[in-house]
Amino acid sequence: MGALGALGTAAALPAQAEFRVEISGIGATQLPITLLPFRDESLGGSNAISAIVRADLERSGAFRFIDAPLRIDETGAPGFPDLRSRGSDALAAGSVTKLADGRFDVRYKLWDVVKGADQGGQSLAVPAADLRLAAHRIADAIYEKLTGEKGVFATRIAYVTKGGGHFTLRVTDADGEGGQVPLTSPDPIISPAWSPDGRELAYVSFEDRKPVVWVQNLQTGARRRVANFKGSNSAPAWSPDGRDLAVTLSREGGSQIFLIGRDGANPRRVTQSSAIDTEPVFSPDGKSLYFVSDRGGSPQIYRQPVAGGGAERVTFQGSYNVSPAISPDGRMMAFVQRNGGFKVATMDLASGAVQVLSDTSDDESPSFSPNGRFIIYATRAQGHELLMTTTLDGKIKTKLLTSGLDIREPVWGPYGR
Repeated sequence: MGALGALGTAAALPAQAEFRVEISGIGATQLPITLLPFRDESLGGSNAISAIVRADLERSGAFRFIDAPLRIDETGAPGFPDLRSRGSDALAAGSVTKLADGRFDVRYKLWDVVKGADQGGQSLAVPAADLRLAAHRIADAIYEKLTGEKGVFATRIAYVTKGGGHFTLRVTDADGEGGQVPLTSPDPIISPAWSPDGRELAYVSFEDRKPVVWVQNLQTGARRRVANFKGSNSAPAWSPDGRDLAVTLSREGGSQIFLIGRDGANPRRVTQSSAIDTEPVFSPDGKSLYFVSDRGGSPQIYRQPVAGGGAERVTFQGSYNVSPAISPDGRMMAFVQRNGGFKVATMDLASGAVQVLSDTSDDESPSFSPNGRFIIYATRAQGHELLMTTTLDGKIKTKLLTSGLDIREPVWGPYGR
């Protein structure tokens, strides 16, 4: 295994913080909220809870922050008239307390300023290593209470970086901070894909001097080859029930899409063409596969029933459409379109309406957040790859800037961790 021999410990290694966040654009409607510094939040070291919560809520584009001279925690009495006069509709405050066992008790409360009503709160007892996660969970709770939609700040993303002669598979919080390094290799790593339960990642590694699909347990670090057939093995995608993987294999000549069991057993061919068929992705109900094929003369996206049947073409606008990703509700498809450059676009699958979201020109690998409200993708600026998130209308973009590493192929993980 060479440089890969330390995998048993690699799963627990911390990922270095690589990002700072830049946010551009203003949402059509933003809820004005006051977020106070949490009492004694410096006890957690560099993890200022209120700063993490604020950054999460800002990235959503759904909030506008109203400053106020209040200094209270979750037990205090808000000055509602003053807050209302400042134009604030909601107030959040909290505290951090170090417990005797070394953990931290993180508490918050949310108030409806307009009604002068307590909206409830939460207490989270966490070790120091989970203070960032606690802050993300608080941001999720506030987001859901005020928007009615489930938040995604406590979810994770996976992506690959290249630098210093090595490829690194990284798993971080949705803001690009914290996390772990499941794999580092001198050989290329591509196409990470989350299992539906968030416990495993499938990916392609070239460590065997050819593309082979692996699956790795993120908690234990244990990994296994699941597609190591003759020829090329690439582009893994999990079925929604986690029992199967769709992969692109050249075992029978050409590149065609096959289904294999999660253990790599029972390969069965899905597509039947003389063209290149690749980049499969399941519909949320597991009944269809979307994939890229050049069977019509140029790369376009097609859809085919998993159970069998003919493929139908989905994209018609332009001569190059690749990298499909389907929203959790099955209504939208994100993809990369060659349109004065390579740009992330979305399609309403019912109407066929296409909207270009990005203002960059070297985009790749779009992936939906588990609530379907955001898309993450890789792009290039000033000679380096970086990550970008965008709202579905393209109005709020967040740039996660690296410290010099090339970064590619992000994929947003499911709920639960």
